[in-house]
Amino acid sequence: MKKTFIFIFIVLSLIAFKTIKIHGDENLDLAVNAKSAVLIEPSTMQVIFEKNPYEELAPASMTKIMTMLLTMENISNNVLTYDEMLTASEYATKMGGTQIYLEVGEKMSVHDLLKAVAVASANDAAVVLAEAIGGSCDNFVKMMNDKAKELGLEHTNFKNPNGLPENDHYSCAMDMAVMSAYLVNNYPDILKYTSIYEDYVREDTEKKFWLVNRNKLVKYVEGVDGLKTGWTNEAGYCLTATMKKDNLRLVAVTMGNTSPDNRTKEALQMLNYGMSNYEIVSLYKEGDIIKTYQNIDLLPTTYHIIVSKDVNVLKRKGESLDNITTEEIINYENIDGISNKDIGILKISIGDKLYKEVELILLEDVKKASFFEVFLQILKEIFLITR
Repeated sequence: MKKTFIFIFIVLSLIAFKTIKIHGDENLDLAVNAKSAVLIEPSTMQVIFEKNPYEELAPASMTKIMTMLLTMENISNNVLTYDEMLTASEYATKMGGTQIYLEVGEKMSVHDLLKAVAVASANDAAVVLAEAIGGSCDNFVKMMNDKAKELGLEHTNFKNPNGLPENDHYSCAMDMAVMSAYLVNNYPDILKYTSIYEDYVREDTEKKFWLVNRNKLVKYVEGVDGLKTGWTNEAGYCLTATMKKDNLRLVAVTMGNTSPDNRTKEALQMLNYGMSNYEIVSLYKEGDIIKTYQNIDLLPTTYHIIVSKDVNVLKRKGESLDNITTEEIINYENIDGISNKDIGILKISIGDKLYKEVELILLEDVKKASFFEVFLQILKEIFLITR
């Protein structure tokens, strides 16, 4: 049952990452200096604001969002551990740009390498993680592009794990928003790193190294806890920022901006606009019971069909949601105690448009009852009736 749930969760996570455009204000005076910008709510993937969202641009160090995503995925899958020590290769130490100046053969924990990537955008640390996960940097880049395809990112192509300038290395604001949403939705522990403003690696050694975050919002704006800056001459100033207040989280992306101040200011303007004008309404929580059934051919004889994940709706403050309807489609014949797959779907519609389909699963680990177990259950029922 647990393996089935995990598989369904992964499938649903991918299904969820289709952005939905909601009606917003026309001609918003936002991100005026950016070449491209997007503001989304990550649990619903609803787009609040966009400007040239699919323009293919150099992402610079925002590339490391995918590097962090694959690192967190490998930690979650027990391929890596936070305290595992990784060794810097000669190739990793020759990255240039922003780095923590790893030496050939130097060992550093995954925890510190991840911190160096998330806080200080260290190019050498990113390559050490890439080589550990992919076996080689080239193979890790293939994993990055495979993940991008898995997430439906049609305007992204990676050539390296750190965002250093390279031909045919590009993404777009919408794709950066989608991969960022996937990261914070599925691996929220990454925010423990991206929310750090300053810290150290090698703190108890003679090579103590200070890390400082170029995303100034994490220090000066309450609720901002990530995510990643980027800059090269080609890319201009880029920033993916995420903020959470109460139960609402937003992700803002600005690419090709004209200065570090403008990227910070315009990302904050988008986040503030979203927080002031929108709110999240929870329709269902993961585990909410939809139906309860009894069947003496199964154990347990009473079982529950539940919602497999949270279902939220993003709406304008003051807007009514009276036009939401739901439909349950349950495949009773699939509840057989053997496979228990494809139990059903909950369809949620807003007005006459389908908003979302959510998989329904079994709460209990239901199995087929033996003849003797069925016989005992019948005896119990008879006993209860005749008492």
